[in-house]
Amino acid sequence: MKNRTDYLKQLRQGAPLRVRQLCVMILKLSIPAILAQISTIVMQYIDASMVGRLGAEGSAAIGLVSSSTWLFGGLAMAIGMGFSVQCAQRIGAGDDADARNLMRQGMFFSLIFSLGICVLCATLSGWLPGWLGGAPEIRVDASRYFLIFALFFPVERANFLGGSFLQATGNMIVPGVLHVMMCVLDVIFNAFLIFPEFTFLGIRFPGLALGVAGAALGTGLARLCSMVLMLYVLYVRSPALHLRKGEKLRIRADQVRQSVRIALPVALENVIMNTAQITSTRIVAPLGTVSVAANSLSITAESLCYMPGYGIASAATAVVGQSIGAGRKDLTKKIGWISTALGMAVMTGSGILLYVFAPYMIGFLSPDPAVVALGTQVLRIEAFAEPFFAANIVANGVLRGGGDTLVPAVMSLVSMWAIRIPLALYLAPRIGLKGVWIGMAVELTARGVMFLIRLAQGKYADGNAARRGGKEHR
Repeated sequence: MKNRTDYLKQLRQGAPLRVRQLCVMILKLSIPAILAQISTIVMQYIDASMVGRLGAEGSAAIGLVSSSTWLFGGLAMAIGMGFSVQCAQRIGAGDDADARNLMRQGMFFSLIFSLGICVLCATLSGWLPGWLGGAPEIRVDASRYFLIFALFFPVERANFLGGSFLQATGNMIVPGVLHVMMCVLDVIFNAFLIFPEFTFLGIRFPGLALGVAGAALGTGLARLCSMVLMLYVLYVRSPALHLRKGEKLRIRADQVRQSVRIALPVALENVIMNTAQITSTRIVAPLGTVSVAANSLSITAESLCYMPGYGIASAATAVVGQSIGAGRKDLTKKIGWISTALGMAVMTGSGILLYVFAPYMIGFLSPDPAVVALGTQVLRIEAFAEPFFAANIVANGVLRGGGDTLVPAVMSLVSMWAIRIPLALYLAPRIGLKGVWIGMAVELTARGVMFLIRLAQGKYADGNAARRGGKEHR
């Protein structure tokens, strides 16, 4: 029975697979990946909810620098992406030894890069909140939060990349379980670190009362625990990627070049997206502390709705990569469309739930009535864009599995800077935070349409899209 339902193995072996079987395969891989993605947002929910009990200033301090943390995290993610995509393709081709060397190269270069980012962010932490236009009363907390983020950055990246390589083998369960565990640990650490005392099961415990800094430290410690277990599974227990005696790191110039071809557009896309988010933060900052807090908490609340899309996209990247590595062009395009349709269906449902439960989602994060009222309004605006946001997220995952990263990056550049930012600049002074989110909803819809068109062109399906994409762009 196990062999008959191991569709990923059958795909690598060249067996015929029907649409129903492809759907089952993608769903089985997506569910643990969705749990892993949701757990990441749940950690943000935990931080925001716990800090929100301290007042709107604490939430605003985290929200002020959150877009900057996403920027640097996205840059480091791109470094690993170039190697994990190749790793999935080598596993699909049955070359596990080369896949292991790609894994070692990815971890090596990611470590070097993340240490550099650690030093850079620690250096920037003192003046960043002021540059972003944060109110004086939240700058100290925002600076401390960003500094602790910087110090734990190599840990967070090793944890993420270890999960990415396990996902490349088709193992979505271990990353999912460890991310859920990380959420539980985050609650425990935060309770001790944020508040002067807390009550559990009727027993009162003392805390360290570190406030916003405690939230950052609790998250960092939870990620450290997850990283240790993630790398143990990767290096010791993974059938395809566990380290073998006598195998050493070999830096292969051709694989590094291919990784750069894949990673540079991904890095560019993340810079585009997150510098636009930082610009949005600067647009929102003059609107006041309530708007900054509502904006930050609404982004966190909405994340629960689109994280399933990122989970499906992670599964799609792995399956498309293995399909291309196995030479299954007959199935690659089908997998792309099935994954994207599944993501759009799931996020249409989550968009409906977002509209209905918006006040409760914001209310869980903040007791401030003004923050809750404004957050509810902007979340209901965003709910209408969720189906096309799903098309963007999942189609992008499909394209990355084939190494098609440059043209999608250019599309994101055009969409963010020609649509979202101009609309936000025009509407924010006139209708406040709602104008910023109207611009976001319009831009996400337009970007989703662009990604569906790129997916329909099918140029990712031969695995050489990164090289050809560069020629097209030139």
